[in-house]
Amino acid sequence: MSAFSESITLTNPRDSINAKTGLIPQSDVRSVTVNACVDTGSWFLVVTEKVRAALGLEITGADTATLADGSTKEYPVTEPVEFRWKDRKKAMNALLVPNSDEVLFGALCMEALDLMADPVDECLVGRHGDKALYKLK
Repeated sequence: MSAFSESITLTNPRDSINAKTGLIPQSDVRSVTVNACVDTGSWFLVVTEKVRAALGLEITGADTATLADGSTKEYPVTEPVEFRWKDRKKAMNALLVPNSDEVLFGALCMEALDLMADPVDECLVGRHGDKALYKLK
């Protein structure tokens, strides 16, 4: 299957909570929409330094990732970031690959949203149909 991208909206969930509680106006919630590479060979959500900075995400630790060539490397891990595809959303920590210019939407992201990669049409589809298993509020 060749690589393909999908439009994914990334949001700082801390900002969303602060807006809901009235600490900041809704207009101050940091959010970006990116064309993320759907990568079934990657486990994680991988963000770039530009995305991390735009969302104001803090680094909370590090994790080791195995690269496509089989080598391993330690990368910084951000605090949770909310990711949204159409009417589905979840949040998880992301790996930060400092010199990358591409956001990767990995297998854990797809699993969290009950999605799978359609290799024929090269797009994301609902694993159990196109209706989300839950409703966004």
